Amino acid sequence: MVLITQYNMTNKNKAVFLDRDGVLNKELGDYVCRVEDFKVLDNFAALKELQDRGFLLIVATNQGGLAKGWYTEETLAQMHQHLKDTYAQHGVTFTDIYYCPHHPNFTGTCNCRKPQPGMLLRGIEQYNLDPALSYFIGDRERDVEAGTSAGVTGILINSDQPISEILHLIK
Repeated sequence: MVLITQYNMTNKNKAVFLDRDGVLNKELGDYVCRVEDFKVLDNFAALKELQDRGFLLIVATNQGGLAKGWYTEETLAQMHQHLKDTYAQHGVTFTDIYYCPHHPNFTGTCNCRKPQPGMLLRGIEQYNLDPALSYFIGDRERDVEAGTSAGVTGILINSDQPISEILHLIK
């Protein structure tokens, strides 16, 4: 039996990488440590449009609170499931969610914590992405830096800014 995937492995795919806090859920100014504090932002129509235009949607988020012991992998998984379920109700599917569990003060350096490009490079390889056709939307300079290092166009937004306001920047 041959399994056919939804990802084109002969031609390159394109993606929009998305930071999480301040882009997909409300920025609290510090770590979101509890599921009940995880408030999904209404970017449903904008992400649906990007998905309909052929972009894979991939989350890339630093989660140093794990290294600090402020929340658990289980709690993080519940937050991510809530995010996926809420967007799915609006026809939006996240292709993947990558997170960096490290924090330099607790676990040393790594290649996945933004501004390092590790999470984006992983997505580029795993989903056969063309970096030149892909974007990274984030609300911190480190997001743009990670995108640039991976060959992806970075788009800096303000925390909690509607993605619909920058759709014209994505070709």
